[in-house]
Amino acid sequence: MTFKLKNTIMSVSGHGNAHKISQNGLVVFIMPEKNRITIYDVAKKAGVSRQTVSRVLNNRQDVSEDTRKRIQDIIEELNYHPNAIAQSLSRQKSCLFGVVTAGLKYIGPSRTLSGITSKAEELGYGLLLKELAQFSSNDVQSLLHWFQSHQVEGIIWAIPEVCDNHNWLDSLLPGLDTPILFLSISQRDKVQIVSVDNYQGARAATQLLIDQGKKHIAHIAGPGEWWEAQQRRAGWSDALSEEGFSVEVEMCVEGNWSSRSGKAAYTDLSEQYSQMDAVFVANDQMALGVLQSTAEQGLRIPDDLMVIGFDGIPESEFFSPSLTTVYQDQNMLGSIAVEELAKMVENDQSKEGNEPPTHIILQPELILRQSTGEYPGRI
Repeated sequence: MTFKLKNTIMSVSGHGNAHKISQNGLVVFIMPEKNRITIYDVAKKAGVSRQTVSRVLNNRQDVSEDTRKRIQDIIEELNYHPNAIAQSLSRQKSCLFGVVTAGLKYIGPSRTLSGITSKAEELGYGLLLKELAQFSSNDVQSLLHWFQSHQVEGIIWAIPEVCDNHNWLDSLLPGLDTPILFLSISQRDKVQIVSVDNYQGARAATQLLIDQGKKHIAHIAGPGEWWEAQQRRAGWSDALSEEGFSVEVEMCVEGNWSSRSGKAAYTDLSEQYSQMDAVFVANDQMALGVLQSTAEQGLRIPDDLMVIGFDGIPESEFFSPSLTTVYQDQNMLGSIAVEELAKMVENDQSKEGNEPPTHIILQPELILRQSTGEYPGRI
């Protein structure tokens, strides 16, 4: 078997219980891995990542003296002898980023992934993608090890914060040498984050309705365990409170992001908050359910009820009536994530140490359409 890696030709053939590797004329016999101590054995015993052991072996300076001494002692104890060819290959850049996502059947995650793939292609990075079965998964240790074994240079964690699905950060992140960037989670120390300002977007939407003279502004919220839904609900509530309006339990009903749930939530609101003259809906798909219900009731939009959504999906322009919405550029969110991760990788490879993490907040844009009045445009 022969394969080519960059400018090196290597051929591998069996030789008894060993493998013979011919590299540009140099012949090396490598014994099977069964009984040989590996870098993973050293890392496991030292309680660090494979990359940290690799840094010690390569005499990198960005390892604490205590950690370096512990690893060196374990290397001696286990009689570990790194393979020279493997060390040479490990020092080469993989030009790979890992991406963790979930719910690609939904609009938001798929738009974010589109931005990630486009910018990665532009910057010359390949992607290894893993989609979790559910947003709330917290069992990520094997996944992180999988990415490390494939020598990705960085990871984009494109899973929104749902319940406690980021609780593993405190225990696992300190031992992870691979740079990792998070999307759509609450701000944390020592964590690089790129997110949309859901709170301010919701405030702007609610303030528009207040400025239009509406007195009874309801809210259809996203699932309560989602951080983004919590932020949008808080923006709605605070905007009302600061203008002197009371916020009561019957003014808010939760949906699950789907159009069907939006329709059901609006039905509940109609029964429990009959004086409602406007509604801020936490996403455009639920707002579509609201528009269908009002049409069935014979209500006129915006005369009888004003409606604002959130997300700015392309279809919202073609709803009937067209939907005023808070537009978040999720394609840009993914693009900026790749740019920032590339910077993190460059900083990680320098011997001057890493820059402190930052929290980049993208401001959404309010797009005015027929559901709040006859003056389409942008704010």
